[in-house]
Amino acid sequence: MMLGILRVPVQQAPGALVAIDRGLLVIVALGCFAAALVWARSARRVQRAVRRLEREAKTSMVSKESVELARSSLEKDLHTAVLYAILAFSAAVTAIAGHVLLALPFLLVLVPAGMSLRYGNRFLEAASLAEQRSQLERRAEEVLAQEELAPMRWSARLAPSQLPEIEGLEIGQVYQPGSGAMAGDFYDLARTGSQRVAAVIGDVTGHGIEPSITAFQVKYLLRVLLRQYRDPAQAFEELNAVLSAQGEPEELVSLFTVIFDMGASTLRFASAGHPPAWLWHQGDLQALRSTGPLLALDPRASYVSRELPMASGDVLLAYTDGLSEARAGDTQFGEDRVAGMLRREPQGDTTTLCKTLLSAAQDFAEGPLVDDVAILGIRCQ
Repeated sequence: MMLGILRVPVQQAPGALVAIDRGLLVIVALGCFAAALVWARSARRVQRAVRRLEREAKTSMVSKESVELARSSLEKDLHTAVLYAILAFSAAVTAIAGHVLLALPFLLVLVPAGMSLRYGNRFLEAASLAEQRSQLERRAEEVLAQEELAPMRWSARLAPSQLPEIEGLEIGQVYQPGSGAMAGDFYDLARTGSQRVAAVIGDVTGHGIEPSITAFQVKYLLRVLLRQYRDPAQAFEELNAVLSAQGEPEELVSLFTVIFDMGASTLRFASAGHPPAWLWHQGDLQALRSTGPLLALDPRASYVSRELPMASGDVLLAYTDGLSEARAGDTQFGEDRVAGMLRREPQGDTTTLCKTLLSAAQDFAEGPLVDDVAILGIRCQ
């Protein structure tokens, strides 16, 4: 008798479903449709994150791995949304067409559909978190990019790769950052009058943002002072007073400045504790040594200038201590090696001379150069 009862629904519904079966299929169709909407919304949010990451990957702001992970999440959400949409459509068609055997598999779909509805908010929150994470990663990449670019941008201001062209002078320069975070070396070339041109090279002690700011300040304040004073020693004394008043005793500045007077065919220089520059003048090599102490060491310090004749073919070579203090064990590259290279190639291209000096110091040192290196080579034509 029980077997007969169980066979009744099947025998009574050869072409149409019992009402309750139709109702279940409608519920399944609606549940699958709702689940499809949940996953579609999740996919939409992830898609926005993917598009943004793809754009930023072109400028190397985010890694390719982040883009691939976002795409994988998008594909998963799209796959799930499409699956539920197909199931919703199939359940709806079966409910309309009707056959009891077709209804049984769709009843099992209620389990994942119910889970999608039950945890739908969690899925959407996860997608939102993924979108927020992509934004945070982008911001983190921007911060890192700015931190990496900051030293280069400072260096470009303090030691530019291109200096202004000055008629009558051939200019060569090179700059090599050391292992420190920020640069303290700087150089400059600027007109201070109709017939006068100032060349400057200097170094602020220490590493980091503070010495870089001081170097920037010294470079551009000195431009103003050299226009005001014809004598570089006077400009040094004014600059020393300003730096001393700032109360930063740990930031000492070595500085070498030379004024080329194109009309009088002379050069006038002053040096504040800077490594000696070298002047090749008519076959003779002369050291232009310090004419006063480091800037900011003594607020009452005095400086003197020296004037020398200038002739066509003369070469002035100035550098920061990162060059002469390059080390191989306890031995330094030294001033004599710098002078020797100028003595061997006094007629060579000034840019080539600067690059050759840097290469020689790098080859001499046992490891990477620790300190920044700036070199200026100037030939009178």
